[in-house]
Amino acid sequence: MAPFLTLFGSAGEHSDAIRQRQPCYEHRTMIELLRTNNPVLISWIQALLADDGIEVIVLDTYMSVIEGSIFAISCRVMVKDDNILRARWLLDAAEIDYDR
Repeated sequence: MAPFLTLFGSAGEHSDAIRQRQPCYEHRTMIELLRTNNPVLISWIQALLADDGIEVIVLDTYMSVIEGSIFAISCRVMVKDDNILRARWLLDAAEIDYDR
């Protein structure tokens, strides 16, 4: 059975799909903006991008906490593919160094 979850849909879409017995997941491509273990930087980037209307997903947060302080696993800051250029422009304007 297909999943009934979406990262960017509304709750109404889910209930309608369940009633109609159709999957409502959306295929959206997320692109990695940067990797870091700095929680302050991640929070600041989330606020910066949210202020511009760009939704951010942070992956591997719990894995980086579980592994401890050896920094083997970095958190990945992801944005939708149609927002990547704007997000990179905002980071460049804020003079944040990241892997391009």
